[in-house]
Amino acid sequence: MKWFKKILLLGLVLSCFLTTACSNLTKEANQKDTWAKIKKRGSLVIGLDDTFVPMDFRQKDGQLVGYDVDLAKAVCKNLGLKADFQTIDWSMKETELRNGTIDVLWNGYSVTSQRKKKVAFSRSYLRNRQVLVVKKSSGIKSFAQMKGQTIGAQSGSTAQIWLDGSQKVIKPKSKVLYDTIPSAFLDLNAGRIKGILLDETYAEYYIKHEADSKSYQVILNKEVPEDLFAVGMRKGDKNLKKKINQALAELQADGTLAKINQKWFGQKSNYLGKVD
Repeated sequence: MKWFKKILLLGLVLSCFLTTACSNLTKEANQKDTWAKIKKRGSLVIGLDDTFVPMDFRQKDGQLVGYDVDLAKAVCKNLGLKADFQTIDWSMKETELRNGTIDVLWNGYSVTSQRKKKVAFSRSYLRNRQVLVVKKSSGIKSFAQMKGQTIGAQSGSTAQIWLDGSQKVIKPKSKVLYDTIPSAFLDLNAGRIKGILLDETYAEYYIKHEADSKSYQVILNKEVPEDLFAVGMRKGDKNLKKKINQALAELQADGTLAKINQKWFGQKSNYLGKVD
């Protein structure tokens, strides 16, 4: 009995310690400006999921490429910094940012009201939306037809946030969360799920490069709100936010942003959202 009480007391002390530490880290992230530290280091540590095509992904030789890789490198060059890409567990992204393991989140990171409570966002630089991908053989042609079916989504993604929200567009029987989208496609092909909710940018690029690309159906729904991609950073990093916004504006003005859009999406978009 004495041992039990000691273990219980130790657990309570540890819990209080962790709660206090977490609170202190959050307070520091919301107040401390780390631009001087980043500038002195000479590099910007960028957190990403390296399986998110075409934003950030690895080629067969292991080289990291993608839309966001190109844009981040261009911004860092403008700022006189080296882009230091770090692969992270995407479901823990805001925690990694708060703890200072990384400086920014730059990986098709959608602006949401929920995320705004935790992080600061740069100007948005790319429009996106959530789509439903199914096998054509399933006969499913609308979001409504997913009723009673199992749907897949990436853990911690905008798709999961939207699914779990107050939306009334899609009502599947159950939901399976995956660490990566390729894992969801494996289950879709095996018939273990009937659809995947994911970013349109990912869906279009991924399917285009699959050998059986014609076997998939991408379904849109006008009631699904548009996404905007932006760079996420700690709320205390006001100087970093200002400098990234300025760099994005200069890349838009000199045509670099348009060239990156043309390279990855074949469209002459030069979109850049307003300063928040």
